[in-house]
Amino acid sequence: MNRFLAGIAAAMLGLGVVSTDALAETPPDQLVVATSLANVLTLDPADIVSREGAQVMNAVYETLVQIDPHDRSRIIPGLAESWEISEDGRSITFHLREANFASGNPVTAADVVWSLTRLMSMNLAQASFLKTRGFTAETAAESFVALDERTFRLNLPKPDDPRLVMMVLAVGGTGAVIDHVEALRHEVDGDLAQGWLRLNSAGSGPYVVREWRSNELILLERNPNYWGEAPAMRRVLMRHLPESQTQRLQLERGDIDIGYSLLSADLQGLEANPDVVVASEPSAGFYYLGVSMKDERFANPLVRRALAHLIDYEGLNRSVMPYFGQPHQRPIAAGVMGALPDPGYRLDVETARALLAEAGYPDGFDVTLRALAEPPFINIATALQATLAQAGIRAEIITGSGDQIYGAMRERNFELIVGRGGGGTIPHPDSNLRALVYNPDNSDEAALTNFQGWRTSFHDEELNRMIDEALLVLDPEEQREAYEAIQIRYDELAPSLMIFSQVVVSVAYRDDVEGLIIDPWHTRFQMIEKHRE
Repeated sequence: MNRFLAGIAAAMLGLGVVSTDALAETPPDQLVVATSLANVLTLDPADIVSREGAQVMNAVYETLVQIDPHDRSRIIPGLAESWEISEDGRSITFHLREANFASGNPVTAADVVWSLTRLMSMNLAQASFLKTRGFTAETAAESFVALDERTFRLNLPKPDDPRLVMMVLAVGGTGAVIDHVEALRHEVDGDLAQGWLRLNSAGSGPYVVREWRSNELILLERNPNYWGEAPAMRRVLMRHLPESQTQRLQLERGDIDIGYSLLSADLQGLEANPDVVVASEPSAGFYYLGVSMKDERFANPLVRRALAHLIDYEGLNRSVMPYFGQPHQRPIAAGVMGALPDPGYRLDVETARALLAEAGYPDGFDVTLRALAEPPFINIATALQATLAQAGIRAEIITGSGDQIYGAMRERNFELIVGRGGGGTIPHPDSNLRALVYNPDNSDEAALTNFQGWRTSFHDEELNRMIDEALLVLDPEEQREAYEAIQIRYDELAPSLMIFSQVVVSVAYRDDVEGLIIDPWHTRFQMIEKHRE
């Protein structure tokens, strides 16, 4: 056994440090994942903020319901094997399956109540999902109710879409059900076990946390008390390997099974390796060209429509966006309820010139175009600069850090910007539309910096009303039609955000790995098998 393999074995026994030397191949019943663990600051479900933390939560904790990773418009059973939504849509009653936590304690409705009440009272990162739906610590007793040992009722604090609330409960940190009996054994000075849960797990998922070393490794081990089918992988080792070239080299040698954090050049290089699969999958958010409608030029819908015809949609997605994005032009993500086909915008310089002339700018104008100083943003900006110039719009590119570029957008002090955003972690149209379109108060004083409609000074009362009303439509077909109507009106208004690509997550993995869900927010290690000869 070489030193790296010995290092893995030692780490999995909690005895030694993982070496970075080479090994021939990873063990057939153990999954080795290379990623960056820099943003994993705690294992407490209430406070995870990164996609890597979400991967751990999905493996260790279970939620009442799950989002089907293959069809994210569907809600499927989790710890709740069934549920009913009240006729008025104001409550959801969940019926829990017979299941045990890793400790052996039974999963009960009291655990659900305690976990959600704890989340709201601690008010950490994951509480924000429920806070946006009107839940508070003060009203937790009315919102979270155990009817009996295996029946939990969620009372909605305000009119809402129950399916959207269930999708929120499916988020790995937000809806994680904690073994409250085990957790309270480790409570110190009323901290609700925060100190202990930072380093340990108390879930009912297919894995338990065996070891975590900050910025080094997270070791997950099969949970012997898991109620479902035992996962094929006995252990999962998440290694902190943030360097793209290192991940590429170790994938090629078989030292790791899956590589996240790979740059496009290394992904492209791996495409030629028959032992490695490179795959991309739609994720949350969009890439867009954004304008500030505080600028009188871009307040004119003719100018905005002209800009929409000065984007080389096909060329950008073919040459710049591989591994970053896929063609998309609507404000609702592909595969989400109500998503319409693209309106079919393409590069059309003559149409753009005519629109600019009609708007009073036959010779174009000078403008600044902001973009992050990193791929793909700078590459997008350069391509846009060239196509804008064809219609006489002379764009000066301004690059900088996130604070410099998006800071100017949050202050509504910009002209043009290459941006990325738009929600979508929760696969419901309201998640996209609230982030991109909704703007209930367009005044500077409102400072609604989370709304990109506000950032770009895009405001339409009718759209706001349509978004609010669509959320409360209980009939699925009528709700779908409502969201389709929103997209049509949005396009008719010549919006301030010209979407040209939907964000994708790209990953490389050994070709004997099967069952991998690419997007880390939805990855479930228990679905993975290795077919090694």
